[in-house]
Amino acid sequence: MSEHPELVARVEVDTARYPSLAGRSVLVTGGGSGIGASLVEHFCAQDCRVGFIDLDATVAAGCADVIAAKTGNRPAYAVADLRDIPALQGAIAELAARLGPFTVLVNNAGNDDRRPIEAVTPEYWDERQATNLRHQFFAAQAVLEGMEATGGGSIINMGSISWMRGAAGLIFYTTAKSAIMGMTKSLARELGERNIRVNSIAPGWVLTERQVVRAKAIYQGKFAEYLEAQCLKEHLLPPDIARMALFLAAEDSRLITAQTFIVDGGVV
Repeated sequence: MSEHPELVARVEVDTARYPSLAGRSVLVTGGGSGIGASLVEHFCAQDCRVGFIDLDATVAAGCADVIAAKTGNRPAYAVADLRDIPALQGAIAELAARLGPFTVLVNNAGNDDRRPIEAVTPEYWDERQATNLRHQFFAAQAVLEGMEATGGGSIINMGSISWMRGAAGLIFYTTAKSAIMGMTKSLARELGERNIRVNSIAPGWVLTERQVVRAKAIYQGKFAEYLEAQCLKEHLLPPDIARMALFLAAEDSRLITAQTFIVDGGVV
């Protein structure tokens, strides 16, 4: 049980099983915590061969232990800073050598730290684009050969509704996340003839442990404020995003590509 009651879903539901995912090799970036850890867990529960990349070796090892205990399926992981593209490429190659060519990629890694506009330097701007956008393209590039060799695949990019709402205090983040929609459409057009589908998910405010701690420390009252903006009066949790990713990875969505799916409880 989480120490934060906001992270406990009000209703437990039976969720779908996707036979087409069983045995498939899946790569998740930023998979050690938050939404990424939920993605890894959900794909492991579908009997996939899952690999993930994380910046923190201790966090990654702990995540793999927890998911193995919960699902009986231990994910593999590699440690890399995704801002370092050669390191990212090396981590993907390492995991593919262990798990086989990836037919599903979930470009999840990102960071939505805030900074006032006056404090944004050119160096910080470039670092935020490297953190939230650039690696998504190069991860997709790195898995293309394996996907094509196995007959196709599914790439899922993680966007955000923050840019749709014009969120303040993180313009460098909203700029990157808005670009993901354009990148998704162009990749889908370019890769469709290779039977590779490319879609993106734009989550609303998803309550992870990190977000809850930060909200309670900095944004008092934001829980109620955000629920007021939602049509559905229940906090979004990481599994809500992971279940959309499962659908987009499975053959159930075989003719869906170039789309962005908003999962936000009805905010935008």
